[in-house]
Amino acid sequence: MPRSATGLPFDDFRALLGSMPGPDAAAVAAIRARDAELTKPAGSLGRMEELAEWLGAWQGRAQPAVLRPLVAIFAGNHGVAARGVSAYPASVTQQMVENFAAGGAAINQICIAHDLGLKVFDLALDVPTGDITIEPALDEPGCAATMAFGMEATADGIDLLILGEMGIGNTTVAAALAAGLFGGKGADWVGPGTGLDAEGVAHKAAIVDQALALNEGSLADPLEALRRLGGRELAAIVGAILAARMSRIPVIVDGYVATAAAAVLYRLDPSALDHCQFGHLSAEPAHAKLLKLMGKRPLLDLGMRLGEGTGAALAAGLVKAAALIHTGMATFAQAHVAGPAAT
Repeated sequence: MPRSATGLPFDDFRALLGSMPGPDAAAVAAIRARDAELTKPAGSLGRMEELAEWLGAWQGRAQPAVLRPLVAIFAGNHGVAARGVSAYPASVTQQMVENFAAGGAAINQICIAHDLGLKVFDLALDVPTGDITIEPALDEPGCAATMAFGMEATADGIDLLILGEMGIGNTTVAAALAAGLFGGKGADWVGPGTGLDAEGVAHKAAIVDQALALNEGSLADPLEALRRLGGRELAAIVGAILAARMSRIPVIVDGYVATAAAAVLYRLDPSALDHCQFGHLSAEPAHAKLLKLMGKRPLLDLGMRLGEGTGAALAAGLVKAAALIHTGMATFAQAHVAGPAAT
């Protein structure tokens, strides 16, 4: 992304927010007209009908289709992980990236089941972000560059972007970022993450409170909150969501961490997430609170909290089915089936 005329790295992203395309009203009208003629009672497929409209609205297609879906996993390491906020060591991030490459993770199997592409982005895993209890996670140029790197996920003609993450310690930074964006203390936003007990969760909340105290008075700007309290994978997700909007690519967001990243754009402009669906409700307790504050309703609730895009990838199966239902079903006339009786 080119630098803005002012030379301030974040200004380019603010400019994009001011020029976001909206939904394609003509595509929505055509989808609704066809839906009224399909061999089913009106509204009988519930949210599946809504998904077909949403997909067509943002693809700009009267015949919505998912032909080149991509799961993008952004992986980053965090300085705050050294504070004992996770049940796993930071080395697991790199090990899991290698597991993704070898096809051995849950997300690999879900991608096979739903015929989804998969790409993993290694975000300088050998250089953890700053420990947010004593310094900002990133400087502004570094945060902006990572956002720009995340925008690369929309390349190669994809038509549905499914976003996930991997990073030991990232539920801590997600909690800190959520608190920075919406208020509250650490205890309001932390959970067990990778499996902490009650004592571990309390320690995690105290760590978040330290980070919030360090940055008191500096979090009014959502992008500043992101760079101070977030991480590279969260910054990349912000960039990917914004790039998808500019390219009219619908997005499915995964769980708590990915939603916390998306919330940065929501706080900048609530309409910035209109092209997004939220794949599932994480078992991480604060995810439901975060979704409610943004007025978002997840597609699935399976008690999952794995991350790595798994919930969003499962939800992608619903989106693919919604498109096929809409385009593949016969109309009453085509099937020689009597339509609803006139009243």
